[in-house]
Amino acid sequence: MTETDQAMRHQVTFEGVQGIGLTADLWEPDGPQGTVLLMHGGGQTRHSWARTARRLAARGWRAVTLDARGHGDSAWAPDGVYTLDAMVGDLLRTVEALGEPPVVIGASMGGRTALVAAGENPATIAGLVLVDIAPRLDPAGQARVRAFMRSAPNGFASLEDVAEEVRAYNPRRRPASGLEGLKKNVRLREDGRWYWHWDPDFLSFTDDPANTSEERMSDAARRVTAPTLLIRGRRSDMVTAEAASELLALIPNARLVEVPAGHMIAGDDNDVFTQEVHEFLATAAASGATPTG
Repeated sequence: MTETDQAMRHQVTFEGVQGIGLTADLWEPDGPQGTVLLMHGGGQTRHSWARTARRLAARGWRAVTLDARGHGDSAWAPDGVYTLDAMVGDLLRTVEALGEPPVVIGASMGGRTALVAAGENPATIAGLVLVDIAPRLDPAGQARVRAFMRSAPNGFASLEDVAEEVRAYNPRRRPASGLEGLKKNVRLREDGRWYWHWDPDFLSFTDDPANTSEERMSDAARRVTAPTLLIRGRRSDMVTAEAASELLALIPNARLVEVPAGHMIAGDDNDVFTQEVHEFLATAAASGATPTG
């Protein structure tokens, strides 16, 4: 990270539902042309958006990357509740604190949250980028994600073991240059072992049909009024081409871009992903869909 990046970026905390503390990184360029709020997927953290956020800020956008409740450095839910309603409530409170409707970029779980918020509260969002998420998801892909998140309930003996687990889950991903970055995704506990960073109670809600309701997501999609972009990975095991077409039929002003990546698009090919986002933002800004800062 350059000195300029460091000067623009600082850590902030938003207050979610139940007063829960939500940790975020904020990139604040001079005279921003609008705000982009980035929501990660289940089992990820705000750090998965760091490269994208830096690039957005370099082009004049205020970029906010948010840790979802129970993930990363955000607080765990005091009652262990991780429903879709709670996630949407956290998003709406964050938007209120930002002071203007942002363009929301949401991957997987974050995209589901953003889609429901955009459809049920249209005035709160200026634009919507859905990253490999649609109302209808492939059951096999969902099962694979859940199996990964449930791996190693007793933790890992070393960061090398963590790296091996990640490689097994996504063998196409270019390996990181070192192990230090993995510390953003795991926590070292008193027993000397490394554990995934999320609240284990979160996992019980990933199996709850109410939190992945195709009907609710479809109803929300029909009511989305903001400019919308769906970015689908051609190798995705979560969103099929048919499911993407179904979403486009629900949101008349949406368009689809397919990129050579799997479900973890921003990490698999960040250059292509970020370029598509830049083009969407430029079009939205030109049409007057995004507010000025």
